[in-house]
Amino acid sequence: MAFNKQTFKTRAITAVIFAAVMLVGLMWNLWAFLLLFFVIMIGCLVEYSKLVFKFKPGLLVLGIFYIIMPVLLMMDLGVNGTLLTRGNARLAENFTPLFPCAIIFSIWINDTMAYIVGSLIGKTPFSKISPNKTWEGTAGGAILCIVVIAVLGSLIPVAKQIPIQHWIAIAAICAVFGTMGDLLESKMKRLAKVKDSGRFMPGHGGFLDRFDSFLLATPFVWLYLRLFL
Repeated sequence: MAFNKQTFKTRAITAVIFAAVMLVGLMWNLWAFLLLFFVIMIGCLVEYSKLVFKFKPGLLVLGIFYIIMPVLLMMDLGVNGTLLTRGNARLAENFTPLFPCAIIFSIWINDTMAYIVGSLIGKTPFSKISPNKTWEGTAGGAILCIVVIAVLGSLIPVAKQIPIQHWIAIAAICAVFGTMGDLLESKMKRLAKVKDSGRFMPGHGGFLDRFDSFLLATPFVWLYLRLFL
């Protein structure tokens, strides 16, 4: 496909704005954090409803588990006192963006690295659901995601309070279940016969297009932290 300067410019500007809004919402304070994920939840619910009504309206009730539960669990990770209060894992009295940031950054890194590796050496199709994904890109993205998060976990002062094996596990969970979340949303779009779940991000699609990986990865990260930290 020929390079389109205007399309690239639109996508780049939108991506920068999106990243800035996410970082502010994740790191500013508790209220900004809760507001960010409340907006994400509503946006995803609206788009999910529109998608499933196109092929199986009975699936609407599953939005409780597919969207509402992961968002609430992410909020729980941010409100530190409700989850991480055992032993040395207590990092703050009320709010810490550490684990929410770890999930979001892991997903961003995995997606970016998978795209780069797949573009450079990808040859073996990963799934018929998403023809552009390759095994090489998927594996490369996961490995690089784990390496980067492990390095960050060993360098950032507040993250160093958590043993490195937990950062490796979080990155691996996000890489595996994030990829599965992306495939799940792609399957729903195929059944609904649409290209994007919405249009809130010009050039990038809708809420579900941006947060499909997060929705599936978050419950498993939350469960891991509950069981092992």
